[in-house]
Formats: sequence, C-alpha cells, structure tokens
Amino acid sequence: MDQEKENNVKHFLDLIQKSRKGKFKVYIGMSAGVGKTFRMLQEAHTLMKKGIDVKIGYIETHNRKETHELLEGLPIIPRRSIFYKGKQLEEMDVQAIINLRPEVVIVDELAHTNIEGSKNEKRWQDVLEILDAGINVISAVNIQHIESLNEDVKQITGVDVQERIPDNVLRLADEVVNIDLTSEDLIARLKDGKIYTEDKIATALSNFFKSDQILQLRELALKEVASQVVRKVENEVPKNIALRHEKLLACISSNDKTAKIVIRKAARLASYYNGIWYVLYVETPKESSDKIALDKQRHLINNFKLAVQLGAEVIKVENSKITDAILEVVKQKEITTVCIGKPHFNLFKVILSTNVFNRLLNRLSSSNIDLVILS
Repeated sequence: MDQEKENNVKHFLDLIQKSRKGKFKVYIGMSAGVGKTFRMLQEAHTLMKKGIDVKIGYIETHNRKETHELLEGLPIIPRRSIFYKGKQLEEMDVQAIINLRPEVVIVDELAHTNIEGSKNEKRWQDVLEILDAGINVISAVNIQHIESLNEDVKQITGVDVQERIPDNVLRLADEVVNIDLTSEDLIARLKDGKIYTEDKIATALSNFFKSDQILQLRELALKEVASQVVRKVENEVPKNIALRHEKLLACISSNDKTAKIVIRKAARLASYYNGIWYVLYVETPKESSDKIALDKQRHLINNFKLAVQLGAEVIKVENSKITDAILEVVKQKEITTVCIGKPHFNLFKVILSTNVFNRLLNRLSSSNIDLVILS
C-alpha cells in the first residue's frame, strides 16, 4: 500500500514537472538559406506585437541583409565572452536567459557545438536546460544534422556532417515546422547573393547546392515533418482505442560500419512508428572480452553509445547460438519487428546458413513478428 501511494505521488509530481517545462518549437529545413532564421525573427516580431515577452538568446544572420534588418526592435540577450586558444569568442549565455526568464527565447543553430569550457557540449543541451526552467524556445536546424540521417545525407552529398542532434531532441518538440523551397527557388536565392557572399557562390553551386541533392534533402525534410505529425496524432489518440504498440529489436554485430547503419535505420523506423526499440548484441564465445580485438571492442562501445543517444535500450547477452538469443529477447520484450543487417555472405555461405535463417524466419512468422533486412 505504501509503495502504491509513493507511485501515485511520483506520478503526480511528474505531471507537475512536465507542465512546468517550456514549449519547444523547431523550424526545420533542407539546407542553409531556406529562411529558417528569417521566419523565427518574423515570429518574434509577431509575438512582441501581441504583448509576449520575447528575447533573442542567440541568432546567426550570416550577414544576410533581409534577415539582419529583422533584428531591429528585438531585445537581444548579450552573449557570454570566452577566451579560447588566444581568441575572444562568444557563446549563448544560458544562465542569463534563465535569470531573465522571458516567455519566449529565440535560439538559432540547434546543432551547434559549444566552445570548449562551456557548461554543455552542445547547444541542444543548452535548450533542454532552458526548457526545464519553464521558458518556451523557438529554434532551427537543417535536416542534415539529424543523427539517424547521417548515412543518408553522406550518400546524397558526400559530406559527413559532424555537428548532429539526437533524434529524441526533435521528438521532444511540441511543434516542428518545415520551411520548404523548390530547388529552383533555393538556387536562385544563392545566385542572387541572398545566402552566401559572391566569392562563395560558385563553390556552393558545384558542391552542396546541386539540384538533385537539394531534391533528395527536401524529401528527407518533408518525410521527417510528416513522421512528427504522425507521432503527434498517435499520442493524442484516446487511450481507450486499441493500438498496436510497435517494439523494434535491432540486431548488431561487432562490424562497426554495418552496426552503425543498422542502428540509424532502426532509429528511423522506431521514430516513424513512434515505437520503443532495443539494440541487441549477442556475444559468442569467439568474441568474448579476452578474445575480441581491442579496436572491435572500442567500436562496439561507440555503437552502444550511439544507440542510447538515439533513444534505444542496449541489450548485451552471451550465447553461442545467435538465433536462440534473438528469439529469447523477442519473447522477453514482446518485440513486434526484428531488424537485421543485410548478410554479406557469398553463395556457398548462404547455402550453409539456410537452416539458421529458416529457423529464425519460421519462428518469427509463426508469432506474427516482422523481420526487416536493412540494406
């Protein structure tokens, strides 16, 4: 009875805490120059006209004339000065924002990495701190900075984007707004000097701002916002309506590259289905800690960290029979979908492994569990 009372109190305190948190709005776009910052500043002016206490926590206009002009009349919270590697640099002053407690604060470049010595490593961590203080935040990010899309973006652009935000940060947003432009309009803006200075236009056109790349990034942005809408609808469906709650299990090996792909793609699926997901690594006797190579151990640890960052629960089990281990976890966690990487076998190995895969397929299909092979 005492435990039940304690649980009830904890649940009520959680509800109170949740209600105290600030609301979070994110503008998302397919690339730089689509107008995210411009739109945020327009919204700030609209809010001020309605009597809302709105302040600029951090904004980056990139010296774009139209955007910079919108700063006029908006109260700006001074940045914090940091001396780093012989230079005086500036960062957003999180504590000043919390002390001033505006109703709404504008925070640009959500994926930004803070200068070494800052309280938080990333700006998205600053934003979570501000939200926890009960302050509403409007922010912006480009689609290429979403962690689980890293491989997709790399394939499209050839660029390995280093500054990324975990998917669950975007999932925390109360509203996600896509700032959309056609590739023709975006390239026209670039040529008119509205995105970069004249000396950078030719390089941009031959690299990131290619029509086919823009179209693919645009598709990623549209899909991301659509999946956010689906999640919101599902979360607001009355609880008395029966829904199948998806639970995904991503099975990884010690192969670093394959595992990363499986983790990121499984994260996308879990995000799309608004489901709970797990990452399973089965340690066979030949990969025990005293036998596995140190570089593989390091890769495994990094992949476990990536999985946790993307919102998964990591499960590590020891078993000489991988299929048995997978089926046992499937039963324990009531998994609805199992995700595995595409097997890199030659024909002879596939033939030899047929019984193993058949057993896995038969057991899963008889339990109405989906098996997804990720390319």
